[in-house]
Amino acid sequence: MDARIPLRVDLDRPTPPSRQLVEQVLDAVASGAAAAGDRLPSVRDAAAAALVNPNTVARAWRDLETLGVVEGRAGTGVFVTAKGPDVARRERRRETLGALRRALAEALRAGHAGADVLEEAHHAVARAVERAGEAAPARAAEGKGGRR
Repeated sequence: MDARIPLRVDLDRPTPPSRQLVEQVLDAVASGAAAAGDRLPSVRDAAAAALVNPNTVARAWRDLETLGVVEGRAGTGVFVTAKGPDVARRERRRETLGALRRALAEALRAGHAGADVLEEAHHAVARAVERAGEAAPARAAEGKGGRR
């Protein structure tokens, strides 16, 4: 099955375009939107969709292959590996929680009160969960919300 991953590059972000594509594929694989065995778009099709040079997509696909999320099969395309979903979830958890920790530290260094930062974080999570249409994870209540 072909994975339908909306690929977009924001040239205003400081993140390189190839990395943005890697993040989008990791998110799709981690969330289940692209499953093990699904084929990624061809380099040419992905480049056209994201409005980038095909070399940018080729680099992103190579980076994903290095991570073990996808594998190229001669003549047939690039496919999500059996271990791809686990790798994608682990990578995105590491990256996103790291970014969250850096943002929290920056807010505190900027002089915001810890209680204000905590309250804003709570509201931001509630809004994000509401937008995603999911129930809030009960990880903290289960004792699994600790740092990994």
